[in-house]
Amino acid sequence: MAEFKIGRLDGQPPRIRNVPIAVTPEGFWCCPSQAALQKTTRSPNQPGRPRGGASPAMSKASSVQRAPTISSEKRAHSTPNRPRTDTDEQTCPPADTAAAPDPPKVAPASEKRQKQHKISVGFGQLDTSDLKVVLYGREGVAVKMIVHKSTLAENSAFFADRILRQSPASCIEVPDCDDVEIYVETVGLMYCKDVKQRLVKQNVPRVLRILKVAESLGFRACIMSCLDYLEAIPWVGDEEENVVSSIRQLHDENLRVNPLLKRVTSDLTNPPNDTFAHIIELVLKSSEDRGRREMKSLVLKLLKEDNICTNASADSCVMTLYSSCRDCLESLLALFRQASDPEFAEQSSDNKELVLRKITLEADNLLWLSEILSDRNAADELTAMWASQAELAKLHCKIPVIHRHLVSCVTARLFVAIGKGEALPSKETRQLLLDVWLQPLMDDYNWLHHGCRSFDRKAVEEGIGQTILTLPLEDQQVVLLAWLGRFLKSGDSCPNLQRAFEVWWRRTFVRPYADLQQSSSSQSGRH
Repeated sequence: MAEFKIGRLDGQPPRIRNVPIAVTPEGFWCCPSQAALQKTTRSPNQPGRPRGGASPAMSKASSVQRAPTISSEKRAHSTPNRPRTDTDEQTCPPADTAAAPDPPKVAPASEKRQKQHKISVGFGQLDTSDLKVVLYGREGVAVKMIVHKSTLAENSAFFADRILRQSPASCIEVPDCDDVEIYVETVGLMYCKDVKQRLVKQNVPRVLRILKVAESLGFRACIMSCLDYLEAIPWVGDEEENVVSSIRQLHDENLRVNPLLKRVTSDLTNPPNDTFAHIIELVLKSSEDRGRREMKSLVLKLLKEDNICTNASADSCVMTLYSSCRDCLESLLALFRQASDPEFAEQSSDNKELVLRKITLEADNLLWLSEILSDRNAADELTAMWASQAELAKLHCKIPVIHRHLVSCVTARLFVAIGKGEALPSKETRQLLLDVWLQPLMDDYNWLHHGCRSFDRKAVEEGIGQTILTLPLEDQQVVLLAWLGRFLKSGDSCPNLQRAFEVWWRRTFVRPYADLQQSSSSQSGRH
């Protein structure tokens, strides 16, 4: 624990405060952080007692030196026009040897000079030092570093140039230093034999700060050590974006082409469409329930978050998804034909169970693909493909509902997409979809409502109703009257389309008379 002293504005004996600094075998004395510096000044309203600073304990290791005295001074000037910035002073004169100063004159607030906290830090062998570097940071912090020209010139292009231009140079000033603490630490690393080893115990944000200062100083050994550290350590949370941003801001182009960036970027100039297609294929062909369920949920979430199908690869992504849809439809139709064949009942239980299991998997695959395409607002073609599956719809009733209900879920999802405007198929497609698939959906509706957890009854009923209401009024009447007969017999086992029925009723029985009355009123007004 080393001492620094604060001069009193009123001329009273100075108070001694302790500032922690770390000691390394190379003689590297770490500068206190900004938070520690701010704690060195007490509020003028708080009473204080003089304290004596404890001497630093001597280490048993012969390579560790005694910490130099660190001074922190707050000075007041008698006249506003004579600022004093003596950075070479490290200690305040004792109270008994200094003459009592005159009472300080109160200067106007606008003319008061910002108070400075002055810190002195030494590196290496202090008796052989031949250069002072003064950093001026924020909040009036000034740090004087006692260093060696040869060490700084050897490690830093910035200091080598300043020493050459100011020759003979005894003091170098660095104004407007953004990060005094890291600047001092980076200069201290010039005295270390193994910079990378010094970074091992640091965290990623601090190493990024060191990297920024090291680049400004042209300290190449430190830059490469920081890059090696960042390349090897895992990144957590927002660290990835911060690291990539920092690396891309480096001025040296050769440093950007670094193995570090290969962690997040590929050498491929085009989006990895083949990889995307391979992932989709792997998920669709999986037969393990937990793996399929979790990976489908994960891929769907990632596609919603990143929306990769909105960039230049949109066409390729959609083509990949539709190719998978066609394969699933062909497989599903073949399985329906096989399961509905009269000879299928005579097969062994294992064979029948295998076929029915495949039907469930393929229907689940189609449901997943329809979800992805609907979220991408690209389900128009899938709606047309699904509406054209008349044979599949006819065979639907021959398959046990426990294995076929996911097929009805595909129909329900497409109705929801149309109702929400996620899909905009043609009028013919919408009409065909209702003609082909509404009856099979109503056949499975009771099972879906009570046996399928993911089934959203309100959303499906709203989607069906909105799809019906997009048709010409005569077609609306045909569909809704057919639904009414079914609803009056089945009740809760049938979709509740009362809202659509109300809209159709007003369009059929109210609007014509309202329009006629409005037209008559308009003609009477003209006459």
